[in-house]
Amino acid sequence: MPFISKSGKSASRICEVTVGTGDRAVTAGGESSLPFYTFDGKTPNRPRIGIEITDGGVADQPAVVQKYYDGCVSAADMARKASSFEGVDFICLALTGADPNGKNRPADELMETVRAVADATDLPLAVSGCDNAQIDAGLLRKAAQVLKGRNALMLSAREENYESVKKTAAPEYGQNIGAESADDINLAKQLNILLLQAEVPENKIIMQPGTAACGYGFEYVISTIDRIRLAALEQSDKTLQMPVITPVAQEAWSVREAAATQGEMPEWGSQEERGIDMEVETAAAVLAAGSDAVILKHPESVRTIAAMTAALTQGGQ
Repeated sequence: MPFISKSGKSASRICEVTVGTGDRAVTAGGESSLPFYTFDGKTPNRPRIGIEITDGGVADQPAVVQKYYDGCVSAADMARKASSFEGVDFICLALTGADPNGKNRPADELMETVRAVADATDLPLAVSGCDNAQIDAGLLRKAAQVLKGRNALMLSAREENYESVKKTAAPEYGQNIGAESADDINLAKQLNILLLQAEVPENKIIMQPGTAACGYGFEYVISTIDRIRLAALEQSDKTLQMPVITPVAQEAWSVREAAATQGEMPEWGSQEERGIDMEVETAAAVLAAGSDAVILKHPESVRTIAAMTAALTQGGQ
């Protein structure tokens, strides 16, 4: 029986969201076909790759990552160095030091770090918090003010704090918003609707529908992104036609397979190789499901995923 291919091209389209300004700005989304279906049309904007740094600087990084930041100490130093790594499209600054159960750094101190990172690079910027919805809302509002004019991405608004975070997309700040939900298409859709009803433009919203390290409940992540993309294109659901971003770094490097040193688990081999493998496998899977951007930690992971996406998108901008 002959094979009859079915087109994945749709009359619908994912909206485009631009982060950053000037020549270094990057745009995510814009596709009207399933991920890497180049036989149905070119990808207008290839998947974007961010590299994560934290407010704690080099000391917060695994030892196998620290060596790539030789001579760096602060987050600003790291941002300057990371801007030169192959494949990096944007910098994501994670303000993990705000965690009240961790360093509990005050917001004003963290804003000095945000300002220093912004001064250190002209790459587009994303800012994430400490995974505490209430604290993050205040942090992101302050960071949006510091980054006024940079058209940054604030990660993330949740149902618990979107009323506050939505203000970062207001004209006086002009930032983009990540809409974060937990591996459920209905939750993702509901949050988008709330943001749209709050008059956040669709071209200022990037969805963050959840992630996990490959092998850790990962089927929920993939099925959710799959369903979002199919609903957006095949069902023309406008409330789901926003680009998707997946912050892989924190999840991939927090599981034991990546976090355990070679001294702790000699039978597992090189920690660096394990960490890179976990990041690359996770990023490749979410991109194949429909993510338009990923955030990674290791420069080699970034280089590998950049080469993969360039080969598969055949010249996407």
